[in-house]
Amino acid sequence: MLLIKTPRDKILSPLQSVCGIVEKRHTLPILSNVLIEKDGEKLTMLATDIEIQIKTHADGAAGADKAAVTVGARKLQDILRSLPDGVEVSLTMEDKRLQVRAGKSRFNLQTLPAEDYPRMAQADQSQAQLELTQRQFKRLLGLVQYAMAQQDIRYYLNGLLLVVTGEEMRVVATDGHRLAFASEELAESQARTEVILPRKTVLELSRLLADNDEALNIRLAPNQAVFRFGDIELVSKLIDGKFPDYERVIPQGHGKIVTVPRQTLLQSLLRAAILTNEKFRGVRLVLAAGSLKIISSNADQEEALEEIEVDYNGEALDIGFNVTYLLDVLNNVSVENVECRFADANSSALITLPDNSRFKYVVMPMRI
Repeated sequence: MLLIKTPRDKILSPLQSVCGIVEKRHTLPILSNVLIEKDGEKLTMLATDIEIQIKTHADGAAGADKAAVTVGARKLQDILRSLPDGVEVSLTMEDKRLQVRAGKSRFNLQTLPAEDYPRMAQADQSQAQLELTQRQFKRLLGLVQYAMAQQDIRYYLNGLLLVVTGEEMRVVATDGHRLAFASEELAESQARTEVILPRKTVLELSRLLADNDEALNIRLAPNQAVFRFGDIELVSKLIDGKFPDYERVIPQGHGKIVTVPRQTLLQSLLRAAILTNEKFRGVRLVLAAGSLKIISSNADQEEALEEIEVDYNGEALDIGFNVTYLLDVLNNVSVENVECRFADANSSALITLPDNSRFKYVVMPMRI
């Protein structure tokens, strides 16, 4: 039975949108599959890992009027990717196997029943519904997501705090060593809502959101978040936990302030990082009148010294940091200058953007 006959990209494009969350090996074999449904000319694809579900659709697919099948998502994606651009592809069901045909190529894939495929039920009630552009939210995520923890036993850190309060949306991420905060104005005032999005959801949204002004609709429920944009609907469970009090972590009144060209500081840190200790990755920032020195050394007694001229006349300071944490923020903000604020060698540093109160990055010092 012919299910679908269409140009390759009509199947590959929606498949690539949903494939990112599919685990290669899963205890439930059906979760390695993608659900393909055909209704008239509408082709729908759905993938889930039980925590996240992504659904997308494409129009204009010929073939059976109504059909549904689940097949290995990665295998089908790899096959379609390897075929030439613009080639016509047909998907046919024969003896519970899906045959993919293109030109003189044939592939037979195992299938599992569509009715066995798990679907996430959407929450009835919502605490907040908001709309902003895809570009706005993608930019917000980019400003903070690198500070999320990875596989921390404090599971609530393995995600991103999303706070809606009045006419402002805030996003916060921390791994306990550094914290990134960014905010954006909303068009309409909303009741205060706080949710923690899982790390995988944040990375998937960053991948899928376009850098354009098309609408993104977000619906936040007590245990679920739904994101709709373009032809995509992403449903995610939330992390149940108490996020740290980020407002208490952001330092106030650090008196030693120095403005540095971002690219100059980034290149100097990259060079100094070459000779850091591989395990601890520590660099010293030595601030004095008119100068910021970056010093690193390793167990072989090798040393690197970089010096940047800065407009600074305050007290001298010698403070150590993990260079990776500094590189992360400099690689993810797209501004000419950054503002670094310090108190003393034992206090966290605050990195901000000149004339912009909507972004803050706090990094703990390390002893070197």
